[in-house]
Amino acid sequence: MDLLSVDRVSKAFGGIQAVDECSIRVGAGSIVGLIGPNGAGKSTLFNLVIGTYAPDAGRIVFRGERIDGLPPYEIVERGLAKTFQIPREFRSLTVLENVMVSARGEPGESPVLSLIGLSRVWRRERELETRARQLLSLVGLLELAEEPARNLSGGQKKLLELARVLVMEPTLILLDEPVAGVNPTLSLKILSLIESLRGTGKTFFLIEHDMDVIFNRCDRVIVMHQGRVIAEGKPAEVRAMPTVIESYLGG
Repeated sequence: MDLLSVDRVSKAFGGIQAVDECSIRVGAGSIVGLIGPNGAGKSTLFNLVIGTYAPDAGRIVFRGERIDGLPPYEIVERGLAKTFQIPREFRSLTVLENVMVSARGEPGESPVLSLIGLSRVWRRERELETRARQLLSLVGLLELAEEPARNLSGGQKKLLELARVLVMEPTLILLDEPVAGVNPTLSLKILSLIESLRGTGKTFFLIEHDMDVIFNRCDRVIVMHQGRVIAEGKPAEVRAMPTVIESYLGG
C-alpha cells in the first residue's frame, strides 16, 4: 500500500526546471532511497513533499489525502516530518529542551490554556520531558541531556535531529543525507536505529550519496536525473541498469 504518492509533480525556479513531471511511490513500512547527481532535483522534491514549496503542477497524496500546497506545519500534523542535511538545532538550548520544543500540540503554546489550565500544561510538560528522555536514551544521547546543543559533535547533532523528529510522532520520515559527514561508528548507529524504527511501523524516504547505504539498507531505490525519475526498483536491479550506470554510478 502506498503511504506517499507523488504524481507528475513539477517545479520551476525562473527558467530552471528543478522537478519535471516527477512521479514516485513510497510504500508503508519501507525504506526507500533517492539518488541522483547534484542538481537532479532530489532536495527540491523533498521540499515539495514537506510543503516548503508548492508544486507548479501535479499532486502529492499522503495517507490518502492531498497535501500539495499545504503549509509545512499542517503536513507535520498529518504525520510527515523531515530531517535536514545540516542539523538545525537550537544552539543555546539544552539537548533535552531541543527535543521537548519540537513536540507538536504542546498545551503551553496556547495562551488561553496557559491561563485556564495550568495543571494540564504542567502535566503535559512532565509527560513531554519523560518522552524526550526516552527518545534521547533511544538515540544514545541521554547522558548529554543537560548539555547545550552547540557542544555536540556533527554525528551527535544528527542523532539529536532524529530524536526531534521522532517526538513529533510521524508515520513517514524524510531523511536528507542522514549519515553525511558522520564517523563510521555513529553512522552505523544511525542506520541501525532506522532499521529498528522501521520495525515499529515507521516508513523512511531518504536521500543519500553513500551507495553502500543505498544498496544495502533500502528496499527500493529511485534514481532522479535532470528533474525526472529515470529508474526505480530493487537495489540490485537498479544498480545493474545501464541508464543508471551512465548517468550516476559511472562506467
